[in-house]
Amino acid sequence: MDVSLAFLIVIFFIGFVGSFISGMVGIGGSIIKYPMLLYLPPLFGLAAFSAHEVSGISAVQVFFATIGGVWAYRKSGYLNKSLILYMGASILVGSFVGGYGSKLMSEGTINVVYGVLAALAAIMMFVPKKGIDDIPLDQVTFNKEVAAALAFLIGVGSGIVGAAGAFLLVPVMLVVLKIPTRMTIATSLAITFISSIGSTFGKITTGQVDYIPALIMVVASLLASPLGAKAGQKMNTKVLQVILAVLILATVVKIWVDIL
Repeated sequence: MDVSLAFLIVIFFIGFVGSFISGMVGIGGSIIKYPMLLYLPPLFGLAAFSAHEVSGISAVQVFFATIGGVWAYRKSGYLNKSLILYMGASILVGSFVGGYGSKLMSEGTINVVYGVLAALAAIMMFVPKKGIDDIPLDQVTFNKEVAAALAFLIGVGSGIVGAAGAFLLVPVMLVVLKIPTRMTIATSLAITFISSIGSTFGKITTGQVDYIPALIMVVASLLASPLGAKAGQKMNTKVLQVILAVLILATVVKIWVDIL
């Protein structure tokens, strides 16, 4: 791979923009960076990444982006430790299964899995979420069995595409588990960090990681993710939900246009 100045700038830009948004709305950022890595480099005359390379780079990058986001939220009071424990353990197992099994899949299959997951996430983001932000943080409850089961399924699918699953995790927490928006954002970053351990290990052990662009993305993530998290804490929760919904919908349209 030709590592030119243009290559370094484009990859850093993708990592910075995606990680800032991920810190702001509580996702690992692959919902943004996956299509950016696939489509932006060729527009600048650079070599295109394969779907396997993109998913491998995304997995490593998400691991570091979520560390930065969780660190920024550590004293906010929005991290739900019980939810992190139940969903984190399940998503870790699922993401390793998906990350390791993705080696057996074709490029087209990985893209279709990504498209289906993103479509489900988009549908859920447009479901009305009335009253969830009126619940006091110390009175938040959830069904532990349902949370664990959904986290495992999200982990398997997200491990396949190296996305850590937060783009699907956030809508599930908001719509199914009825978790308040700010708690969802902070807690999902912690769960996504746990998920990324499984998917990253799966990608690395099967040789799917291109380390130079992954390193560039990691540096961008550590700089941008905490900045995004601080910005998100100051924004209206409805605005945060709209931003996430629009991002997911735009990605769904782009992915499915290319698949079909």
